[in-house]
This record gives sequence, C-alpha cells and structure tokens, in this order.
Amino acid sequence: MPLCGGANEPEAATEEVQAICDQVKGEVEQQAGVTFDIFRATTFSSQVVAGTNYFIKVDVGGEKFVHLKVFKALPHAGSGLKVSGLQQDKGKEDPIGYF
Repeated sequence: MPLCGGANEPEAATEEVQAICDQVKGEVEQQAGVTFDIFRATTFSSQVVAGTNYFIKVDVGGEKFVHLKVFKALPHAGSGLKVSGLQQDKGKEDPIGYF
C-alpha cells in the first residue's frame, strides 16, 4: 500500500485497473482526438491523496502507448473517475510515473 502523498512503485496492471481504463476510455479518446481499437492497461502506480491518483500505462496498439492520470474520489465524495492527465506518443520502454 502506498504512503499518503507518495506514489508507489509501478506494477503489473490488475483487473481493477483495466476496469478503470474501460470506464474512462471515451473521455481519453475525446481528449486525444483519436479512437483506440486496443486499450489495454499494462502497468500502473497509485498515489493516495483525498482519493487515489492512478498513473496507468495503456497499450493502444501499433507499439504505441499512452500514460493516464486518473483520479478516483473517496466513496463519500461519489467515487467518480476523472482523467486529470494524458501523455500521448509513449513507447513500451517509457516508464510510468508521476506527472
């Protein structure tokens, strides 16, 4: 479990992280101006704040990746998801981290 305020080390994406990606895919496509046929989470790290920030590396096909920053609110705040950052034109070897 990450320390409050600090992001943990990247690890393999889980089913929960893929579910987050599935939920925000439309918002990401709108921000990127692109429709992704493939949208598969590969690695992630998280940061506990007043909720959780997820930093997710997503395979979008063709050896291309995007990095997402997704905020998940605490349950009492509605548990909504918000894409708060998007980095495009990333490669397989680009590390995921805080941005």
